[in-house]
Amino acid sequence: MAYDFDLYVIGAGSGGVRAARFAAGFGAKVAVAESRYLGGTCVNVGCVPKKLLVYGAHFAEDFEQASGFGWSLDEAQFDWATLIANKDREINRLNGIYRNLLVNSGVTLHEGHAKIVDPHTVEINGERHTAKNILIATGGWPQIPEIPGHEHAISSNQAFFLKELPKRVLVVGGGYIAVEFAGIFHGLGAQTTLLYRGELFLRGFDGSVRKHLQEELTKRGMDLQFNADIERIDKQTDGSLKVTLKDGRQLEADCVFYATGRRPMLDNLGLENTGVKLDKKGFVEVDELYQTAEPSILALGDVIGRVQLTPVALAEGMAVARRLFKPEQYRPVDYKMIPTAVFSLPNIGTVGLTEEEAREAGHEVQIFESRFRPMKLTLTECQERTLMKLVVDAQTDKVLGCHMVGPEAGEIVQGLAIALKAGATKRHFDETIGVHPTAAEEFVTLRTPVGA
Repeated sequence: MAYDFDLYVIGAGSGGVRAARFAAGFGAKVAVAESRYLGGTCVNVGCVPKKLLVYGAHFAEDFEQASGFGWSLDEAQFDWATLIANKDREINRLNGIYRNLLVNSGVTLHEGHAKIVDPHTVEINGERHTAKNILIATGGWPQIPEIPGHEHAISSNQAFFLKELPKRVLVVGGGYIAVEFAGIFHGLGAQTTLLYRGELFLRGFDGSVRKHLQEELTKRGMDLQFNADIERIDKQTDGSLKVTLKDGRQLEADCVFYATGRRPMLDNLGLENTGVKLDKKGFVEVDELYQTAEPSILALGDVIGRVQLTPVALAEGMAVARRLFKPEQYRPVDYKMIPTAVFSLPNIGTVGLTEEEAREAGHEVQIFESRFRPMKLTLTECQERTLMKLVVDAQTDKVLGCHMVGPEAGEIVQGLAIALKAGATKRHFDETIGVHPTAAEEFVTLRTPVGA
């Protein structure tokens, strides 16, 4: 049978655009459907605008520390509307870049909501298109628990478009999104409380990292409340919010921001017209080749719930394009040693196993850890400390994990991730000459195991 397209991609986020562009480059006839914004979550309501807001929040520290280096500044003034307007202009620029990337690579762009009619047919804007392969790359969507008054809360989708900076913000959640936005609001001057129902935030990260960040955020005056959860939210006559916790306590806020998880975005997608199956968490089930139970339909990115990171979706998109249209270049995505950063203030950078994961996996480990005050802060009153940690297999000397909390942690760990991916040993670290004076050199000067 002759199809209209070799590949029809639903979703123009990072993974979908990568798969579409390269498939077209390999000679395939490709279409992409997008109902919201080009670039997906990352470009529009995720990592890109969030990082811009983190930069904005960090200036408060820079102004505070400048006096130690001889700078006299008038009292700094912050304008939320200016930051948001400039952020919007940059995102609009990136939307245009994504459009050009698709169109210039020969991809047909359909703007509207696409629905799968059958395993080889998609309907959009009242028209039907057939495809040999359909790729679902619709991403995720933040979800707010349906407690009484949940309609008064916002998610990350709305946070990027607030008309003004709230004076009092209650951030709910213990993942990286909650921690990052708490840092943004706090850094920009809002009275910020981070509320999490567990014992300590960032579950799954190295224990030393979690505890160190807790200490640093507390030093900065952020209100951290663990083992706490919201029962209900009531809007007051003055527009403020009264938040009742499950333990009976009440808090007042001008904004309640939920970052308690994301669901796969499958609304009205037409999966009931196919044999596609979902797992128990609602994500699309795929095999190692990103194929669903319906042979002609594939899925990747946040919608499959594996590793929900933009670079991972990009790698998956590349793998799909190569396997379908350039099989001689195909290689599977390696999910081991994926580096990541949390743009909290201070930043977190991490790659490889945590100490807890290494021990659970049966490794006999040596831990090398350092906490120090960065050189930049020695002329200031700031008492922030940086954490650097290596998890090493005592038998093989292989470095299993690398973790950092401190300025530019993501930038530093990106380079170390290459070393860990290549199988670096602690001896390799020890024999590498450091760049002096930098914080990064601490990773090659850690000599004594903790507890030794």
